[in-house]
Amino acid sequence: MAVNWAGLLSMGVFYMIILGTGIWASRKSKREERKCTGNRSEITMVGGRNLSTWVSIFTMTATWVGGGFILSCAEVVYNPTKGLVWATGPPALALNMIIGALFFVKPIRSKNYVTIMDPFQNKYGNTVAAVIFIPIIIADILWIACILGALGGTVSVVMDIPSSPAVAISAAVAIIYTLMGGLYSVAYTDVIQLSFMLLGLWFCVPFILTSPSSANITVAAVTTLYQKPWIGKLELEDAGRWIDDLLLLAIGGICYQAFYQRVLSIATDTQAKITCYVAAVLCPILGIPSLIIGAAAASTDWNQTTYGSPSPYEQGQSGAILPITLQHLCPFYTSLVGLGALTAAVMSSVDSALLSASSQLGRNIFKNIIYKQASEKMIIVVVKVSVLLCGLMGAGLAMATSSAHLFWIVSADVLYSMMTPQVTCIFYLSQWVNHYGACSGFVLALLLRALIGEPLIGLPEVLPLPWDKIQDDGYRYHLVPFRTAIMLISIGAILLVSRLAVWLSERGLLRRISDAETDKNIQYMAPVRTEVEEKDGLTKEQSHFSAQGSNEEGEKQ
Repeated sequence: MAVNWAGLLSMGVFYMIILGTGIWASRKSKREERKCTGNRSEITMVGGRNLSTWVSIFTMTATWVGGGFILSCAEVVYNPTKGLVWATGPPALALNMIIGALFFVKPIRSKNYVTIMDPFQNKYGNTVAAVIFIPIIIADILWIACILGALGGTVSVVMDIPSSPAVAISAAVAIIYTLMGGLYSVAYTDVIQLSFMLLGLWFCVPFILTSPSSANITVAAVTTLYQKPWIGKLELEDAGRWIDDLLLLAIGGICYQAFYQRVLSIATDTQAKITCYVAAVLCPILGIPSLIIGAAAASTDWNQTTYGSPSPYEQGQSGAILPITLQHLCPFYTSLVGLGALTAAVMSSVDSALLSASSQLGRNIFKNIIYKQASEKMIIVVVKVSVLLCGLMGAGLAMATSSAHLFWIVSADVLYSMMTPQVTCIFYLSQWVNHYGACSGFVLALLLRALIGEPLIGLPEVLPLPWDKIQDDGYRYHLVPFRTAIMLISIGAILLVSRLAVWLSERGLLRRISDAETDKNIQYMAPVRTEVEEKDGLTKEQSHFSAQGSNEEGEKQ
């Protein structure tokens, strides 16, 4: 197959539109900086907390409906061993938004936090918070790698070019406009990207459904035509695994800084909750086209298409079924629109992950730990350098391996098991926990997840679970919702060890428990000063030194 030059041109036009929007938004960011009397770094990180509701709805939805979500919805429905009943993504994202609005919007906004790490540093101090920060930053970088890797594989299939150039160009565009405008650029480009996703995929659906190679999807849902019915089957013994997959996204999403960055960028709690509730409706709607495309792919006689035989599933290309379907069941120019929609989905998540990771590195690591006297300009410089470094690392990982699932396992699975207990305790059980319990729960969750293993990333299965099924390849298929079990065990360990530490401390058997809430002499969170405060501080210092010099001269005389 020859290189698809028309497709490359259409992608180039799309990138130019996104980059132009990012540059325009960066100018808006500069205007807001000049008007703002508060912290300049908050303009970059949370948009000065004055993002409009409709923009916040677009950016929240676009962040969650990324390339991985779009591709996985179609893949699960098409896969004959899964089917629609296993497509937990759309309902899980809706639940995630609702849970966030009901339980986490008010706590994170009540003290004007900027990142999810702020409450950890307030409660546990810098050392413990830095350890807890490790899986969060790794998850963001691997999230970037996963999404860029998915895009690279897609472009490679449709354009017949190596995946590396697509990964590099996409990363470069996202890095440039994120560097220029921070959250404003990310949010306003999300508006364009979400529009592309919504219109582009729905535009392709009628062409796919009316393809002569594809049978009626309502018939194929319950009848074996070219493969098993795409509706799928959920056995009673698999219910635990299904619940685990659902909660992985529904509850695990509260651990991402990208979520809190959006609810903190709005003026009021009510607006933040409205953003979450509307996003809870939009996320499943944006997943419907992918589900339909997956169903159509399962209803297609691939031997009658330009793809030929054997089918994509038999060739191990289920993960790329959406772009394959666009290419072989749609007219040429229609498929370009669909590819643009998929590219938009990828870009909307990459820029959010970049800003998420860099905000925490700039504020929580550099400002609060490394150099507490850092000025606003220094913080912004560190944030921008972090955007560049995180983008390069994510792109490098995406080019190094094609295993998007490897990144997904580490970024979503492990984060859910290890961080959900920490986030839950810091917001709702804060008075009963301390840094001893937090460290114990963290280590226990990490140990249990490592012992259960993950064959897809070469992690051996050391700890067998009840009711495991041994597959033909010798690996265990876990029926127990083990991720959720680890999460609950970790919460119990945090509470238990925290109470034990208090009991030992009261009896003089353990060093006195102190944190930023119980010991007022400890300052873990370095105060971020405004430009006015910085100038006042410099003026006072100069006056102090001048007065001191005058006194010394008087004494000499």
